[in-house]
Amino acid sequence: MSEALLIKDKEIAVPGEIIAQGMGFVPNKGVFRDGDVLVASKLGMVSVEGKVVKLIPLSGKYIPKAEDKIICQMTDVLLTGWRVDTNSPYSAVLNLKDATNEFVARGADLTQYFALGDWIVCKVTNVTSQKLVDISTRGPGLHKLQGGRMVEVNAYKVPRIIGKDASMISLIKNATGCEIIVGQNGLVWLHGAPSQELIAAEAIKKIEAEAHLPGLTDRMVDFLKQKTGKTPTMNEQHQTTEGSES
Repeated sequence: MSEALLIKDKEIAVPGEIIAQGMGFVPNKGVFRDGDVLVASKLGMVSVEGKVVKLIPLSGKYIPKAEDKIICQMTDVLLTGWRVDTNSPYSAVLNLKDATNEFVARGADLTQYFALGDWIVCKVTNVTSQKLVDISTRGPGLHKLQGGRMVEVNAYKVPRIIGKDASMISLIKNATGCEIIVGQNGLVWLHGAPSQELIAAEAIKKIEAEAHLPGLTDRMVDFLKQKTGKTPTMNEQHQTTEGSES
């Protein structure tokens, strides 16, 4: 049997649909081999990287995994740390030792570091088999977020929102001048002039809605040019916290 990709990159596959034929293609997430063909095990957008074929789900809640950079909100102050909302079915705990290298006396007021309602960008350090989640704010780019605007998107669309080599976020950042942090849990923090935050938020929701359609980059360039009067460009340096495309 000759090798052929039957469903193109970024197109939608439904469960049971044959995506590719031939032994040269390698199945990954959401795809399984049945003899000489690769078959979709669920609804999703086809992603082809070389000969590796996987499906990116179009919906569903974020499930924490180690090393993810996520955006969380403080929901409780504990005796030795904080509990946070991870925008998933599972909350997480930030222990003092993972939040600061300062000496903190027993019984100290922990709200001097993080108070209820504060937002942070952090890293998932451990997820147990019982889905107990630990996070840390110690590391480059991990900190409390001040001001700005939060946008929630489908966590499975995060790779498309970021774009290859941060191309999509680069377009939005350069057009609006906003600082942008994308959490792999589907929360995006924007900070800039209020009018530009609104444009950036609209652009991100547009990418989320049209992630499965071809020609998205060109449409985003036109959209941002219309909204800002500038022709956005991509550059190699991005002040952006990126989610993984895996």
